[in-house]
Amino acid sequence: MPHPTVVTAYAPGSIGNVGPGLDILGLAVSGAGDTVTVRRTDAARITVRDPGHPDLPTDPERHTAALAAREVLRQAGARTGLELRVQKGLPLAGGQGGSAASAVAGAVAVNRLLGQPLSTSELIEACLVAETVVAGRHADNIAPSLLGGLVLVRSLEPVDVVSIPVPGNLWIVMAHPEQVLRTAEGRARLPARIPRDVALSQAAQVAALVAACASGDLELLGRALIDEIAEPARAPLLPGFVAAKAGALAAGAVGCSISGSGPTSFAFAAAEATADRVAAAMQAAYRAQGIPCHARVTRPDTRGAYVLPPEP
Repeated sequence: MPHPTVVTAYAPGSIGNVGPGLDILGLAVSGAGDTVTVRRTDAARITVRDPGHPDLPTDPERHTAALAAREVLRQAGARTGLELRVQKGLPLAGGQGGSAASAVAGAVAVNRLLGQPLSTSELIEACLVAETVVAGRHADNIAPSLLGGLVLVRSLEPVDVVSIPVPGNLWIVMAHPEQVLRTAEGRARLPARIPRDVALSQAAQVAALVAACASGDLELLGRALIDEIAEPARAPLLPGFVAAKAGALAAGAVGCSISGSGPTSFAFAAAEATADRVAAAMQAAYRAQGIPCHARVTRPDTRGAYVLPPEP
């Protein structure tokens, strides 16, 4: 079967950290995502025809989709020119895994264009190269965007990721205030040293979160959604978050925290009606502080990235 000359791939957004799992837990979220179309060209270079947003670079050395595409070519030992067009469904610097989704969609599209020579681990490695340039070397957004569901990043060298069951009755609220917080700025606020008791408590919460998801225990999941490292450091950068979290819990959320570096915050609920109330409460909390906020109710994305059917 001949290889295609044009491939379009979609990758969903994600929640990085998922509370206590700093850089090691990520959850793919249904709905918004990024789409990358890759076309084979004769020119021996990568060209970004449409970066997906006016604020994103067309320089292939600075766009995650192009960087991931280049790394797939390198790993596959392929020599071909590429033209990329990106459709951004995720906000910029919004804490919803936007740069990772672009990288994943670009990598998946190029891998299909070449006949899928790369394994899942190699695709993650290609996306890590891209993410490192713009957001630091971490795969808690990359892995769930590629694989779907909840993923534990056990190791980066070598890449070793573990898919964890997602409770079937889990509903998600994504609250995105009109704020921007770049990942680099959020990561710069992380403490350089962590007291032993904090490290042990954080490890216990991660273990409890994984156990809760494996058993479908949402009450335990809520108790485990405690982040003593990133959330306290980043909350001062996110006006309205503390009030929005309090509103979410009062409205019936089982837990609430910052998505990635923020500014998006997320809450978990056990039913759609509860999630609707939580979304309204979070919006109201932000509005009370003069901050417009968009909230959506959604579910985990268990499919991950995929190639779209070719257009007729």
